[in-house]
Amino acid sequence: MKAEKIEIFDTTLRDGEQVPGCKLNVEQKLVIAEKLDELGVDIIEAGFPISSPGDFHSVTEIAKLVRNAKVCALSRAHKKDIESAAQALKFAKRPRIHTGIGVSESHLKYKFNITLEQAIDRAVGAVSFAKSFVEDVEFFAEDAGRTDNAHLARVCEAVIKAGATVLNIPDTTGYCLPEEYGAKIKYLKENVKGIDNVIISCHCHNDLGLATANSIAGAINGARQIECTINGIGERAGNTALEEVVMILQQHRDLHLATDINSRMLTELSQLTSDMMGMVVQPNKAIVGANAFAHSSGIHQDGVIKNRETYEIINPEDVGVTESSIILTARSGRSALAYRYKNIGFDITKNELDVLYSEFLKVADSKKEVNDEDLNVIMNVYSQSANYERR
Repeated sequence: MKAEKIEIFDTTLRDGEQVPGCKLNVEQKLVIAEKLDELGVDIIEAGFPISSPGDFHSVTEIAKLVRNAKVCALSRAHKKDIESAAQALKFAKRPRIHTGIGVSESHLKYKFNITLEQAIDRAVGAVSFAKSFVEDVEFFAEDAGRTDNAHLARVCEAVIKAGATVLNIPDTTGYCLPEEYGAKIKYLKENVKGIDNVIISCHCHNDLGLATANSIAGAINGARQIECTINGIGERAGNTALEEVVMILQQHRDLHLATDINSRMLTELSQLTSDMMGMVVQPNKAIVGANAFAHSSGIHQDGVIKNRETYEIINPEDVGVTESSIILTARSGRSALAYRYKNIGFDITKNELDVLYSEFLKVADSKKEVNDEDLNVIMNVYSQSANYERR
């Protein structure tokens, strides 16, 4: 069975950059945009042009630069926003305008003070107006995660008639459980007239740590676009992490869903984004964290040394990491110590290992990690007493 394509919509330069302290200048945005294009993302959301002259300029320059991906600009359901987005995208080879409005009861009542019918009118007007500038129009139903499914279906059906090509179903507050979000996508697939003529998109936030799980649940139930960011950066607790989505689909081939992403670039782009935005990637971050392929427990180390697949479901090289790391700590075993000694040029016997391991534990108990310099010191002390020669 041939895998169906999941389009990757990267919003690192729009939603990701909204994080306090992560502001990028135009030159930095262009570097990241070029790398995203090389990575193989399908859509790059370049910014929110109406928000500032700087953002407008950034979107314009990214539109000129990008060769393969579609370039998208965000707008609210206002004519001036849409006109600004269209103007900023005028140099794009494949432009997309992303417009929408909040549709949940909370947004309608407290944010806009309008009825659902009035929101639908605004949505239809925005999509129709955007369609006069570009063929590709994505509509976002903000806070769809907390919106009644029947009401959401009415909104979706109306904007499809108005010409929307993509329906973005955001879990804006990260509230949904995966089963709930997946069921929402399934409901739309089964109850919205014309739904098969558009792409359903997942835009999930990570407030409860479920962004990636929700996006995958959406894809399983019929969504064919996932909106995400490098390192999962984004508003509040962040967005769906691009690298997680890509590798989940790559590992679970039984889902018959795939992306066009060059996964070997993931670690490089993660580090680049982290450096430019000043947002440190947590060491235990899935896929791209410093500890993602590091092992310090003796049981795990022994297994990985014998066969990497005992404790690693991903080949490090597949995400651009040279090799797994065997980190020596007080929890490390003899096999890990012998492995690390061999890496620095010592091929030791079992009897020698027993003695060295005893000395190693004394050092390991006094510090978090034992490095190569420490190993050489331990070896020098041993060799002086046992006349050990490097083999």
